Amino acid sequence: MTGTTTRYLYLVRHGEAASEESGLTEAGRRQAMLLGRRLRDVPFTAVHHGPLPRAEQTARLIGEQLTNVPLRVSEVAGDYVPYMPTREELPEESADYFLRFLAGATDEEREQGPALARQALEAFTGPVAGEQDRHELVVTHNFLVAWLVRDAMHAPQWRWLGLNHGNAALNVIRYAPGRPASVLMSNDMRHLPTELRWTGFPREVHI
Repeated sequence: MTGTTTRYLYLVRHGEAASEESGLTEAGRRQAMLLGRRLRDVPFTAVHHGPLPRAEQTARLIGEQLTNVPLRVSEVAGDYVPYMPTREELPEESADYFLRFLAGATDEEREQGPALARQALEAFTGPVAGEQDRHELVVTHNFLVAWLVRDAMHAPQWRWLGLNHGNAALNVIRYAPGRPASVLMSNDMRHLPTELRWTGFPREVHI
């Protein structure tokens, strides 16, 4: 009888993008390559990535550093708003700020995003059937990384807001049978030289 074993989920925001709908900058390509080198000894079963060029190119550059690991495009690893909170859910002092941030979302985005986010939880989280631990890499976007880290911490659904992740930074979550999820690593940039860290963030948050 097949048992249940541990899933290790590696979450990565794409490398620095040239623009919102295009591929990577030269810095972004270097970030992806260096991350791939760091991960080359992990026994991945698959690399999942969103359909947009910046995620696809990041996954391909990482994949070039791995051995015989399939790349799989996934709509649920795409760029979308995973949850739309009401004002009552948000802290009073930050409600206006977050609601302004979300105001531009269309009705379609408000419906489709949460549906995709639920599918992402089903696809990428929790222990897995089998006898050997599973290691999976998801190359995605800031919002989904935040959504899945929030879920692992059992934080309220709105709390994906305000969780930001660096380009090509590494996040690792362990889902072991009979135990709560554990965030083993978050925003880890040790594989990147100083000049490639915290791209896309305001200067005051660079460490």
